[in-house]
Amino acid sequence: MTAARLALASILLIPLVAQATVPGLAPQKNWDLGGYIKYMATGTIADEGENGLDHLLHQRFNFEYRFSDSLRVNAGMRNRVLAGDTAELPGFGGLVGRDDGYLDLTHNWIDKSGLVGTTTFDRLYLDWQDNDWQLRGGRFRINWAMATLWNPNDLFNSYSIYDFDYEERPGSDAVLVSRKLGFASQLDLVYNPARESEFTSYAGRYLFNRKGWDGQILVGKSGLDAVIGVGMAGDIGGAGVRGEVSRFEPTRDSWQEVPLEAATVATLESDYSFVSRRNWMVRGALLYISNPQEPDSALAFLNLPLTARTLSFTRWSGYGDVSADLTALTRLTLSATAYDDGSYFVGLNASHSLADDWQLLGVVQRFDGSSDSLFGETPATLLFGQIRWNF
Repeated sequence: MTAARLALASILLIPLVAQATVPGLAPQKNWDLGGYIKYMATGTIADEGENGLDHLLHQRFNFEYRFSDSLRVNAGMRNRVLAGDTAELPGFGGLVGRDDGYLDLTHNWIDKSGLVGTTTFDRLYLDWQDNDWQLRGGRFRINWAMATLWNPNDLFNSYSIYDFDYEERPGSDAVLVSRKLGFASQLDLVYNPARESEFTSYAGRYLFNRKGWDGQILVGKSGLDAVIGVGMAGDIGGAGVRGEVSRFEPTRDSWQEVPLEAATVATLESDYSFVSRRNWMVRGALLYISNPQEPDSALAFLNLPLTARTLSFTRWSGYGDVSADLTALTRLTLSATAYDDGSYFVGLNASHSLADDWQLLGVVQRFDGSSDSLFGETPATLLFGQIRWNF
């Protein structure tokens, strides 16, 4: 998308945001504007090679305008400036400015060695709801996840579990038709076009509740695969239990001379919260992929967009974390992930509330493993420090 088109999209929002109130009157507010500004410093300590330091200034707008009780428009815009050693890598600007949607709503307005400035609309949609019906079109998040970590049922918006800095998660260019069928029951239909028609996706989901358990069945096409999946979420003895499984069957024998094979992706997870002053919580998850696809490098796996069938690079992956409140304003989380090629990850996350709208975050991530494992080939420790202001 050109800079002119991005500017035009922004200008079109201004009249809606800047409506003045009439003195002495208090009309009902029909719009909301919020967002945040945050700065993050990242230090990379490589076991072999040079260390690195990066800076990220990240600003976001979330805007909603309500034409009526049933019709509204939403827009979410990210503005980021990335500077430092990573920004000096060849092709970094192209990676940051990559937009996999049907429409290109991302533009790099600065792209030079050591500095990249980029703007993207990851939400831009019109939504209509009337009683039990909903119709939505544009760019928005389609969240079909039952689990909270790995999501084989999340056909449209998969994400990396290590990307803690993008809590909104990406959106898809799609049309959604939804119909409520009763208590905790509904039918969803989604059409997600792609620039290359072979990768156009569409799916239907039936969501239901039985004896306190949520369940779903989905069927459709995801990229080059036909897919069928099921998911469930419930409670056993006070512990939350969630699971998802999807079967991917290629719709063609090969793509660009690369053979395509079927795969089953499944996950099972559980968490338990202890009633205590520290609010202790433990969580564990397993992920199984019958036919994993190994990436070229750890850097590629951690930075390229994932799909529901490429959530990991090994057949089995395991995850666990434990978290607790150190004080009323500070929470600490320790997590670990193990892969059956010998790779492992250990993370430590500490968040602290400085004030009502200010938050401080510190994160340590360690990627390592055996010498012949994916993470073991380029072991490194990453240090993150972030300060955030919400408005």
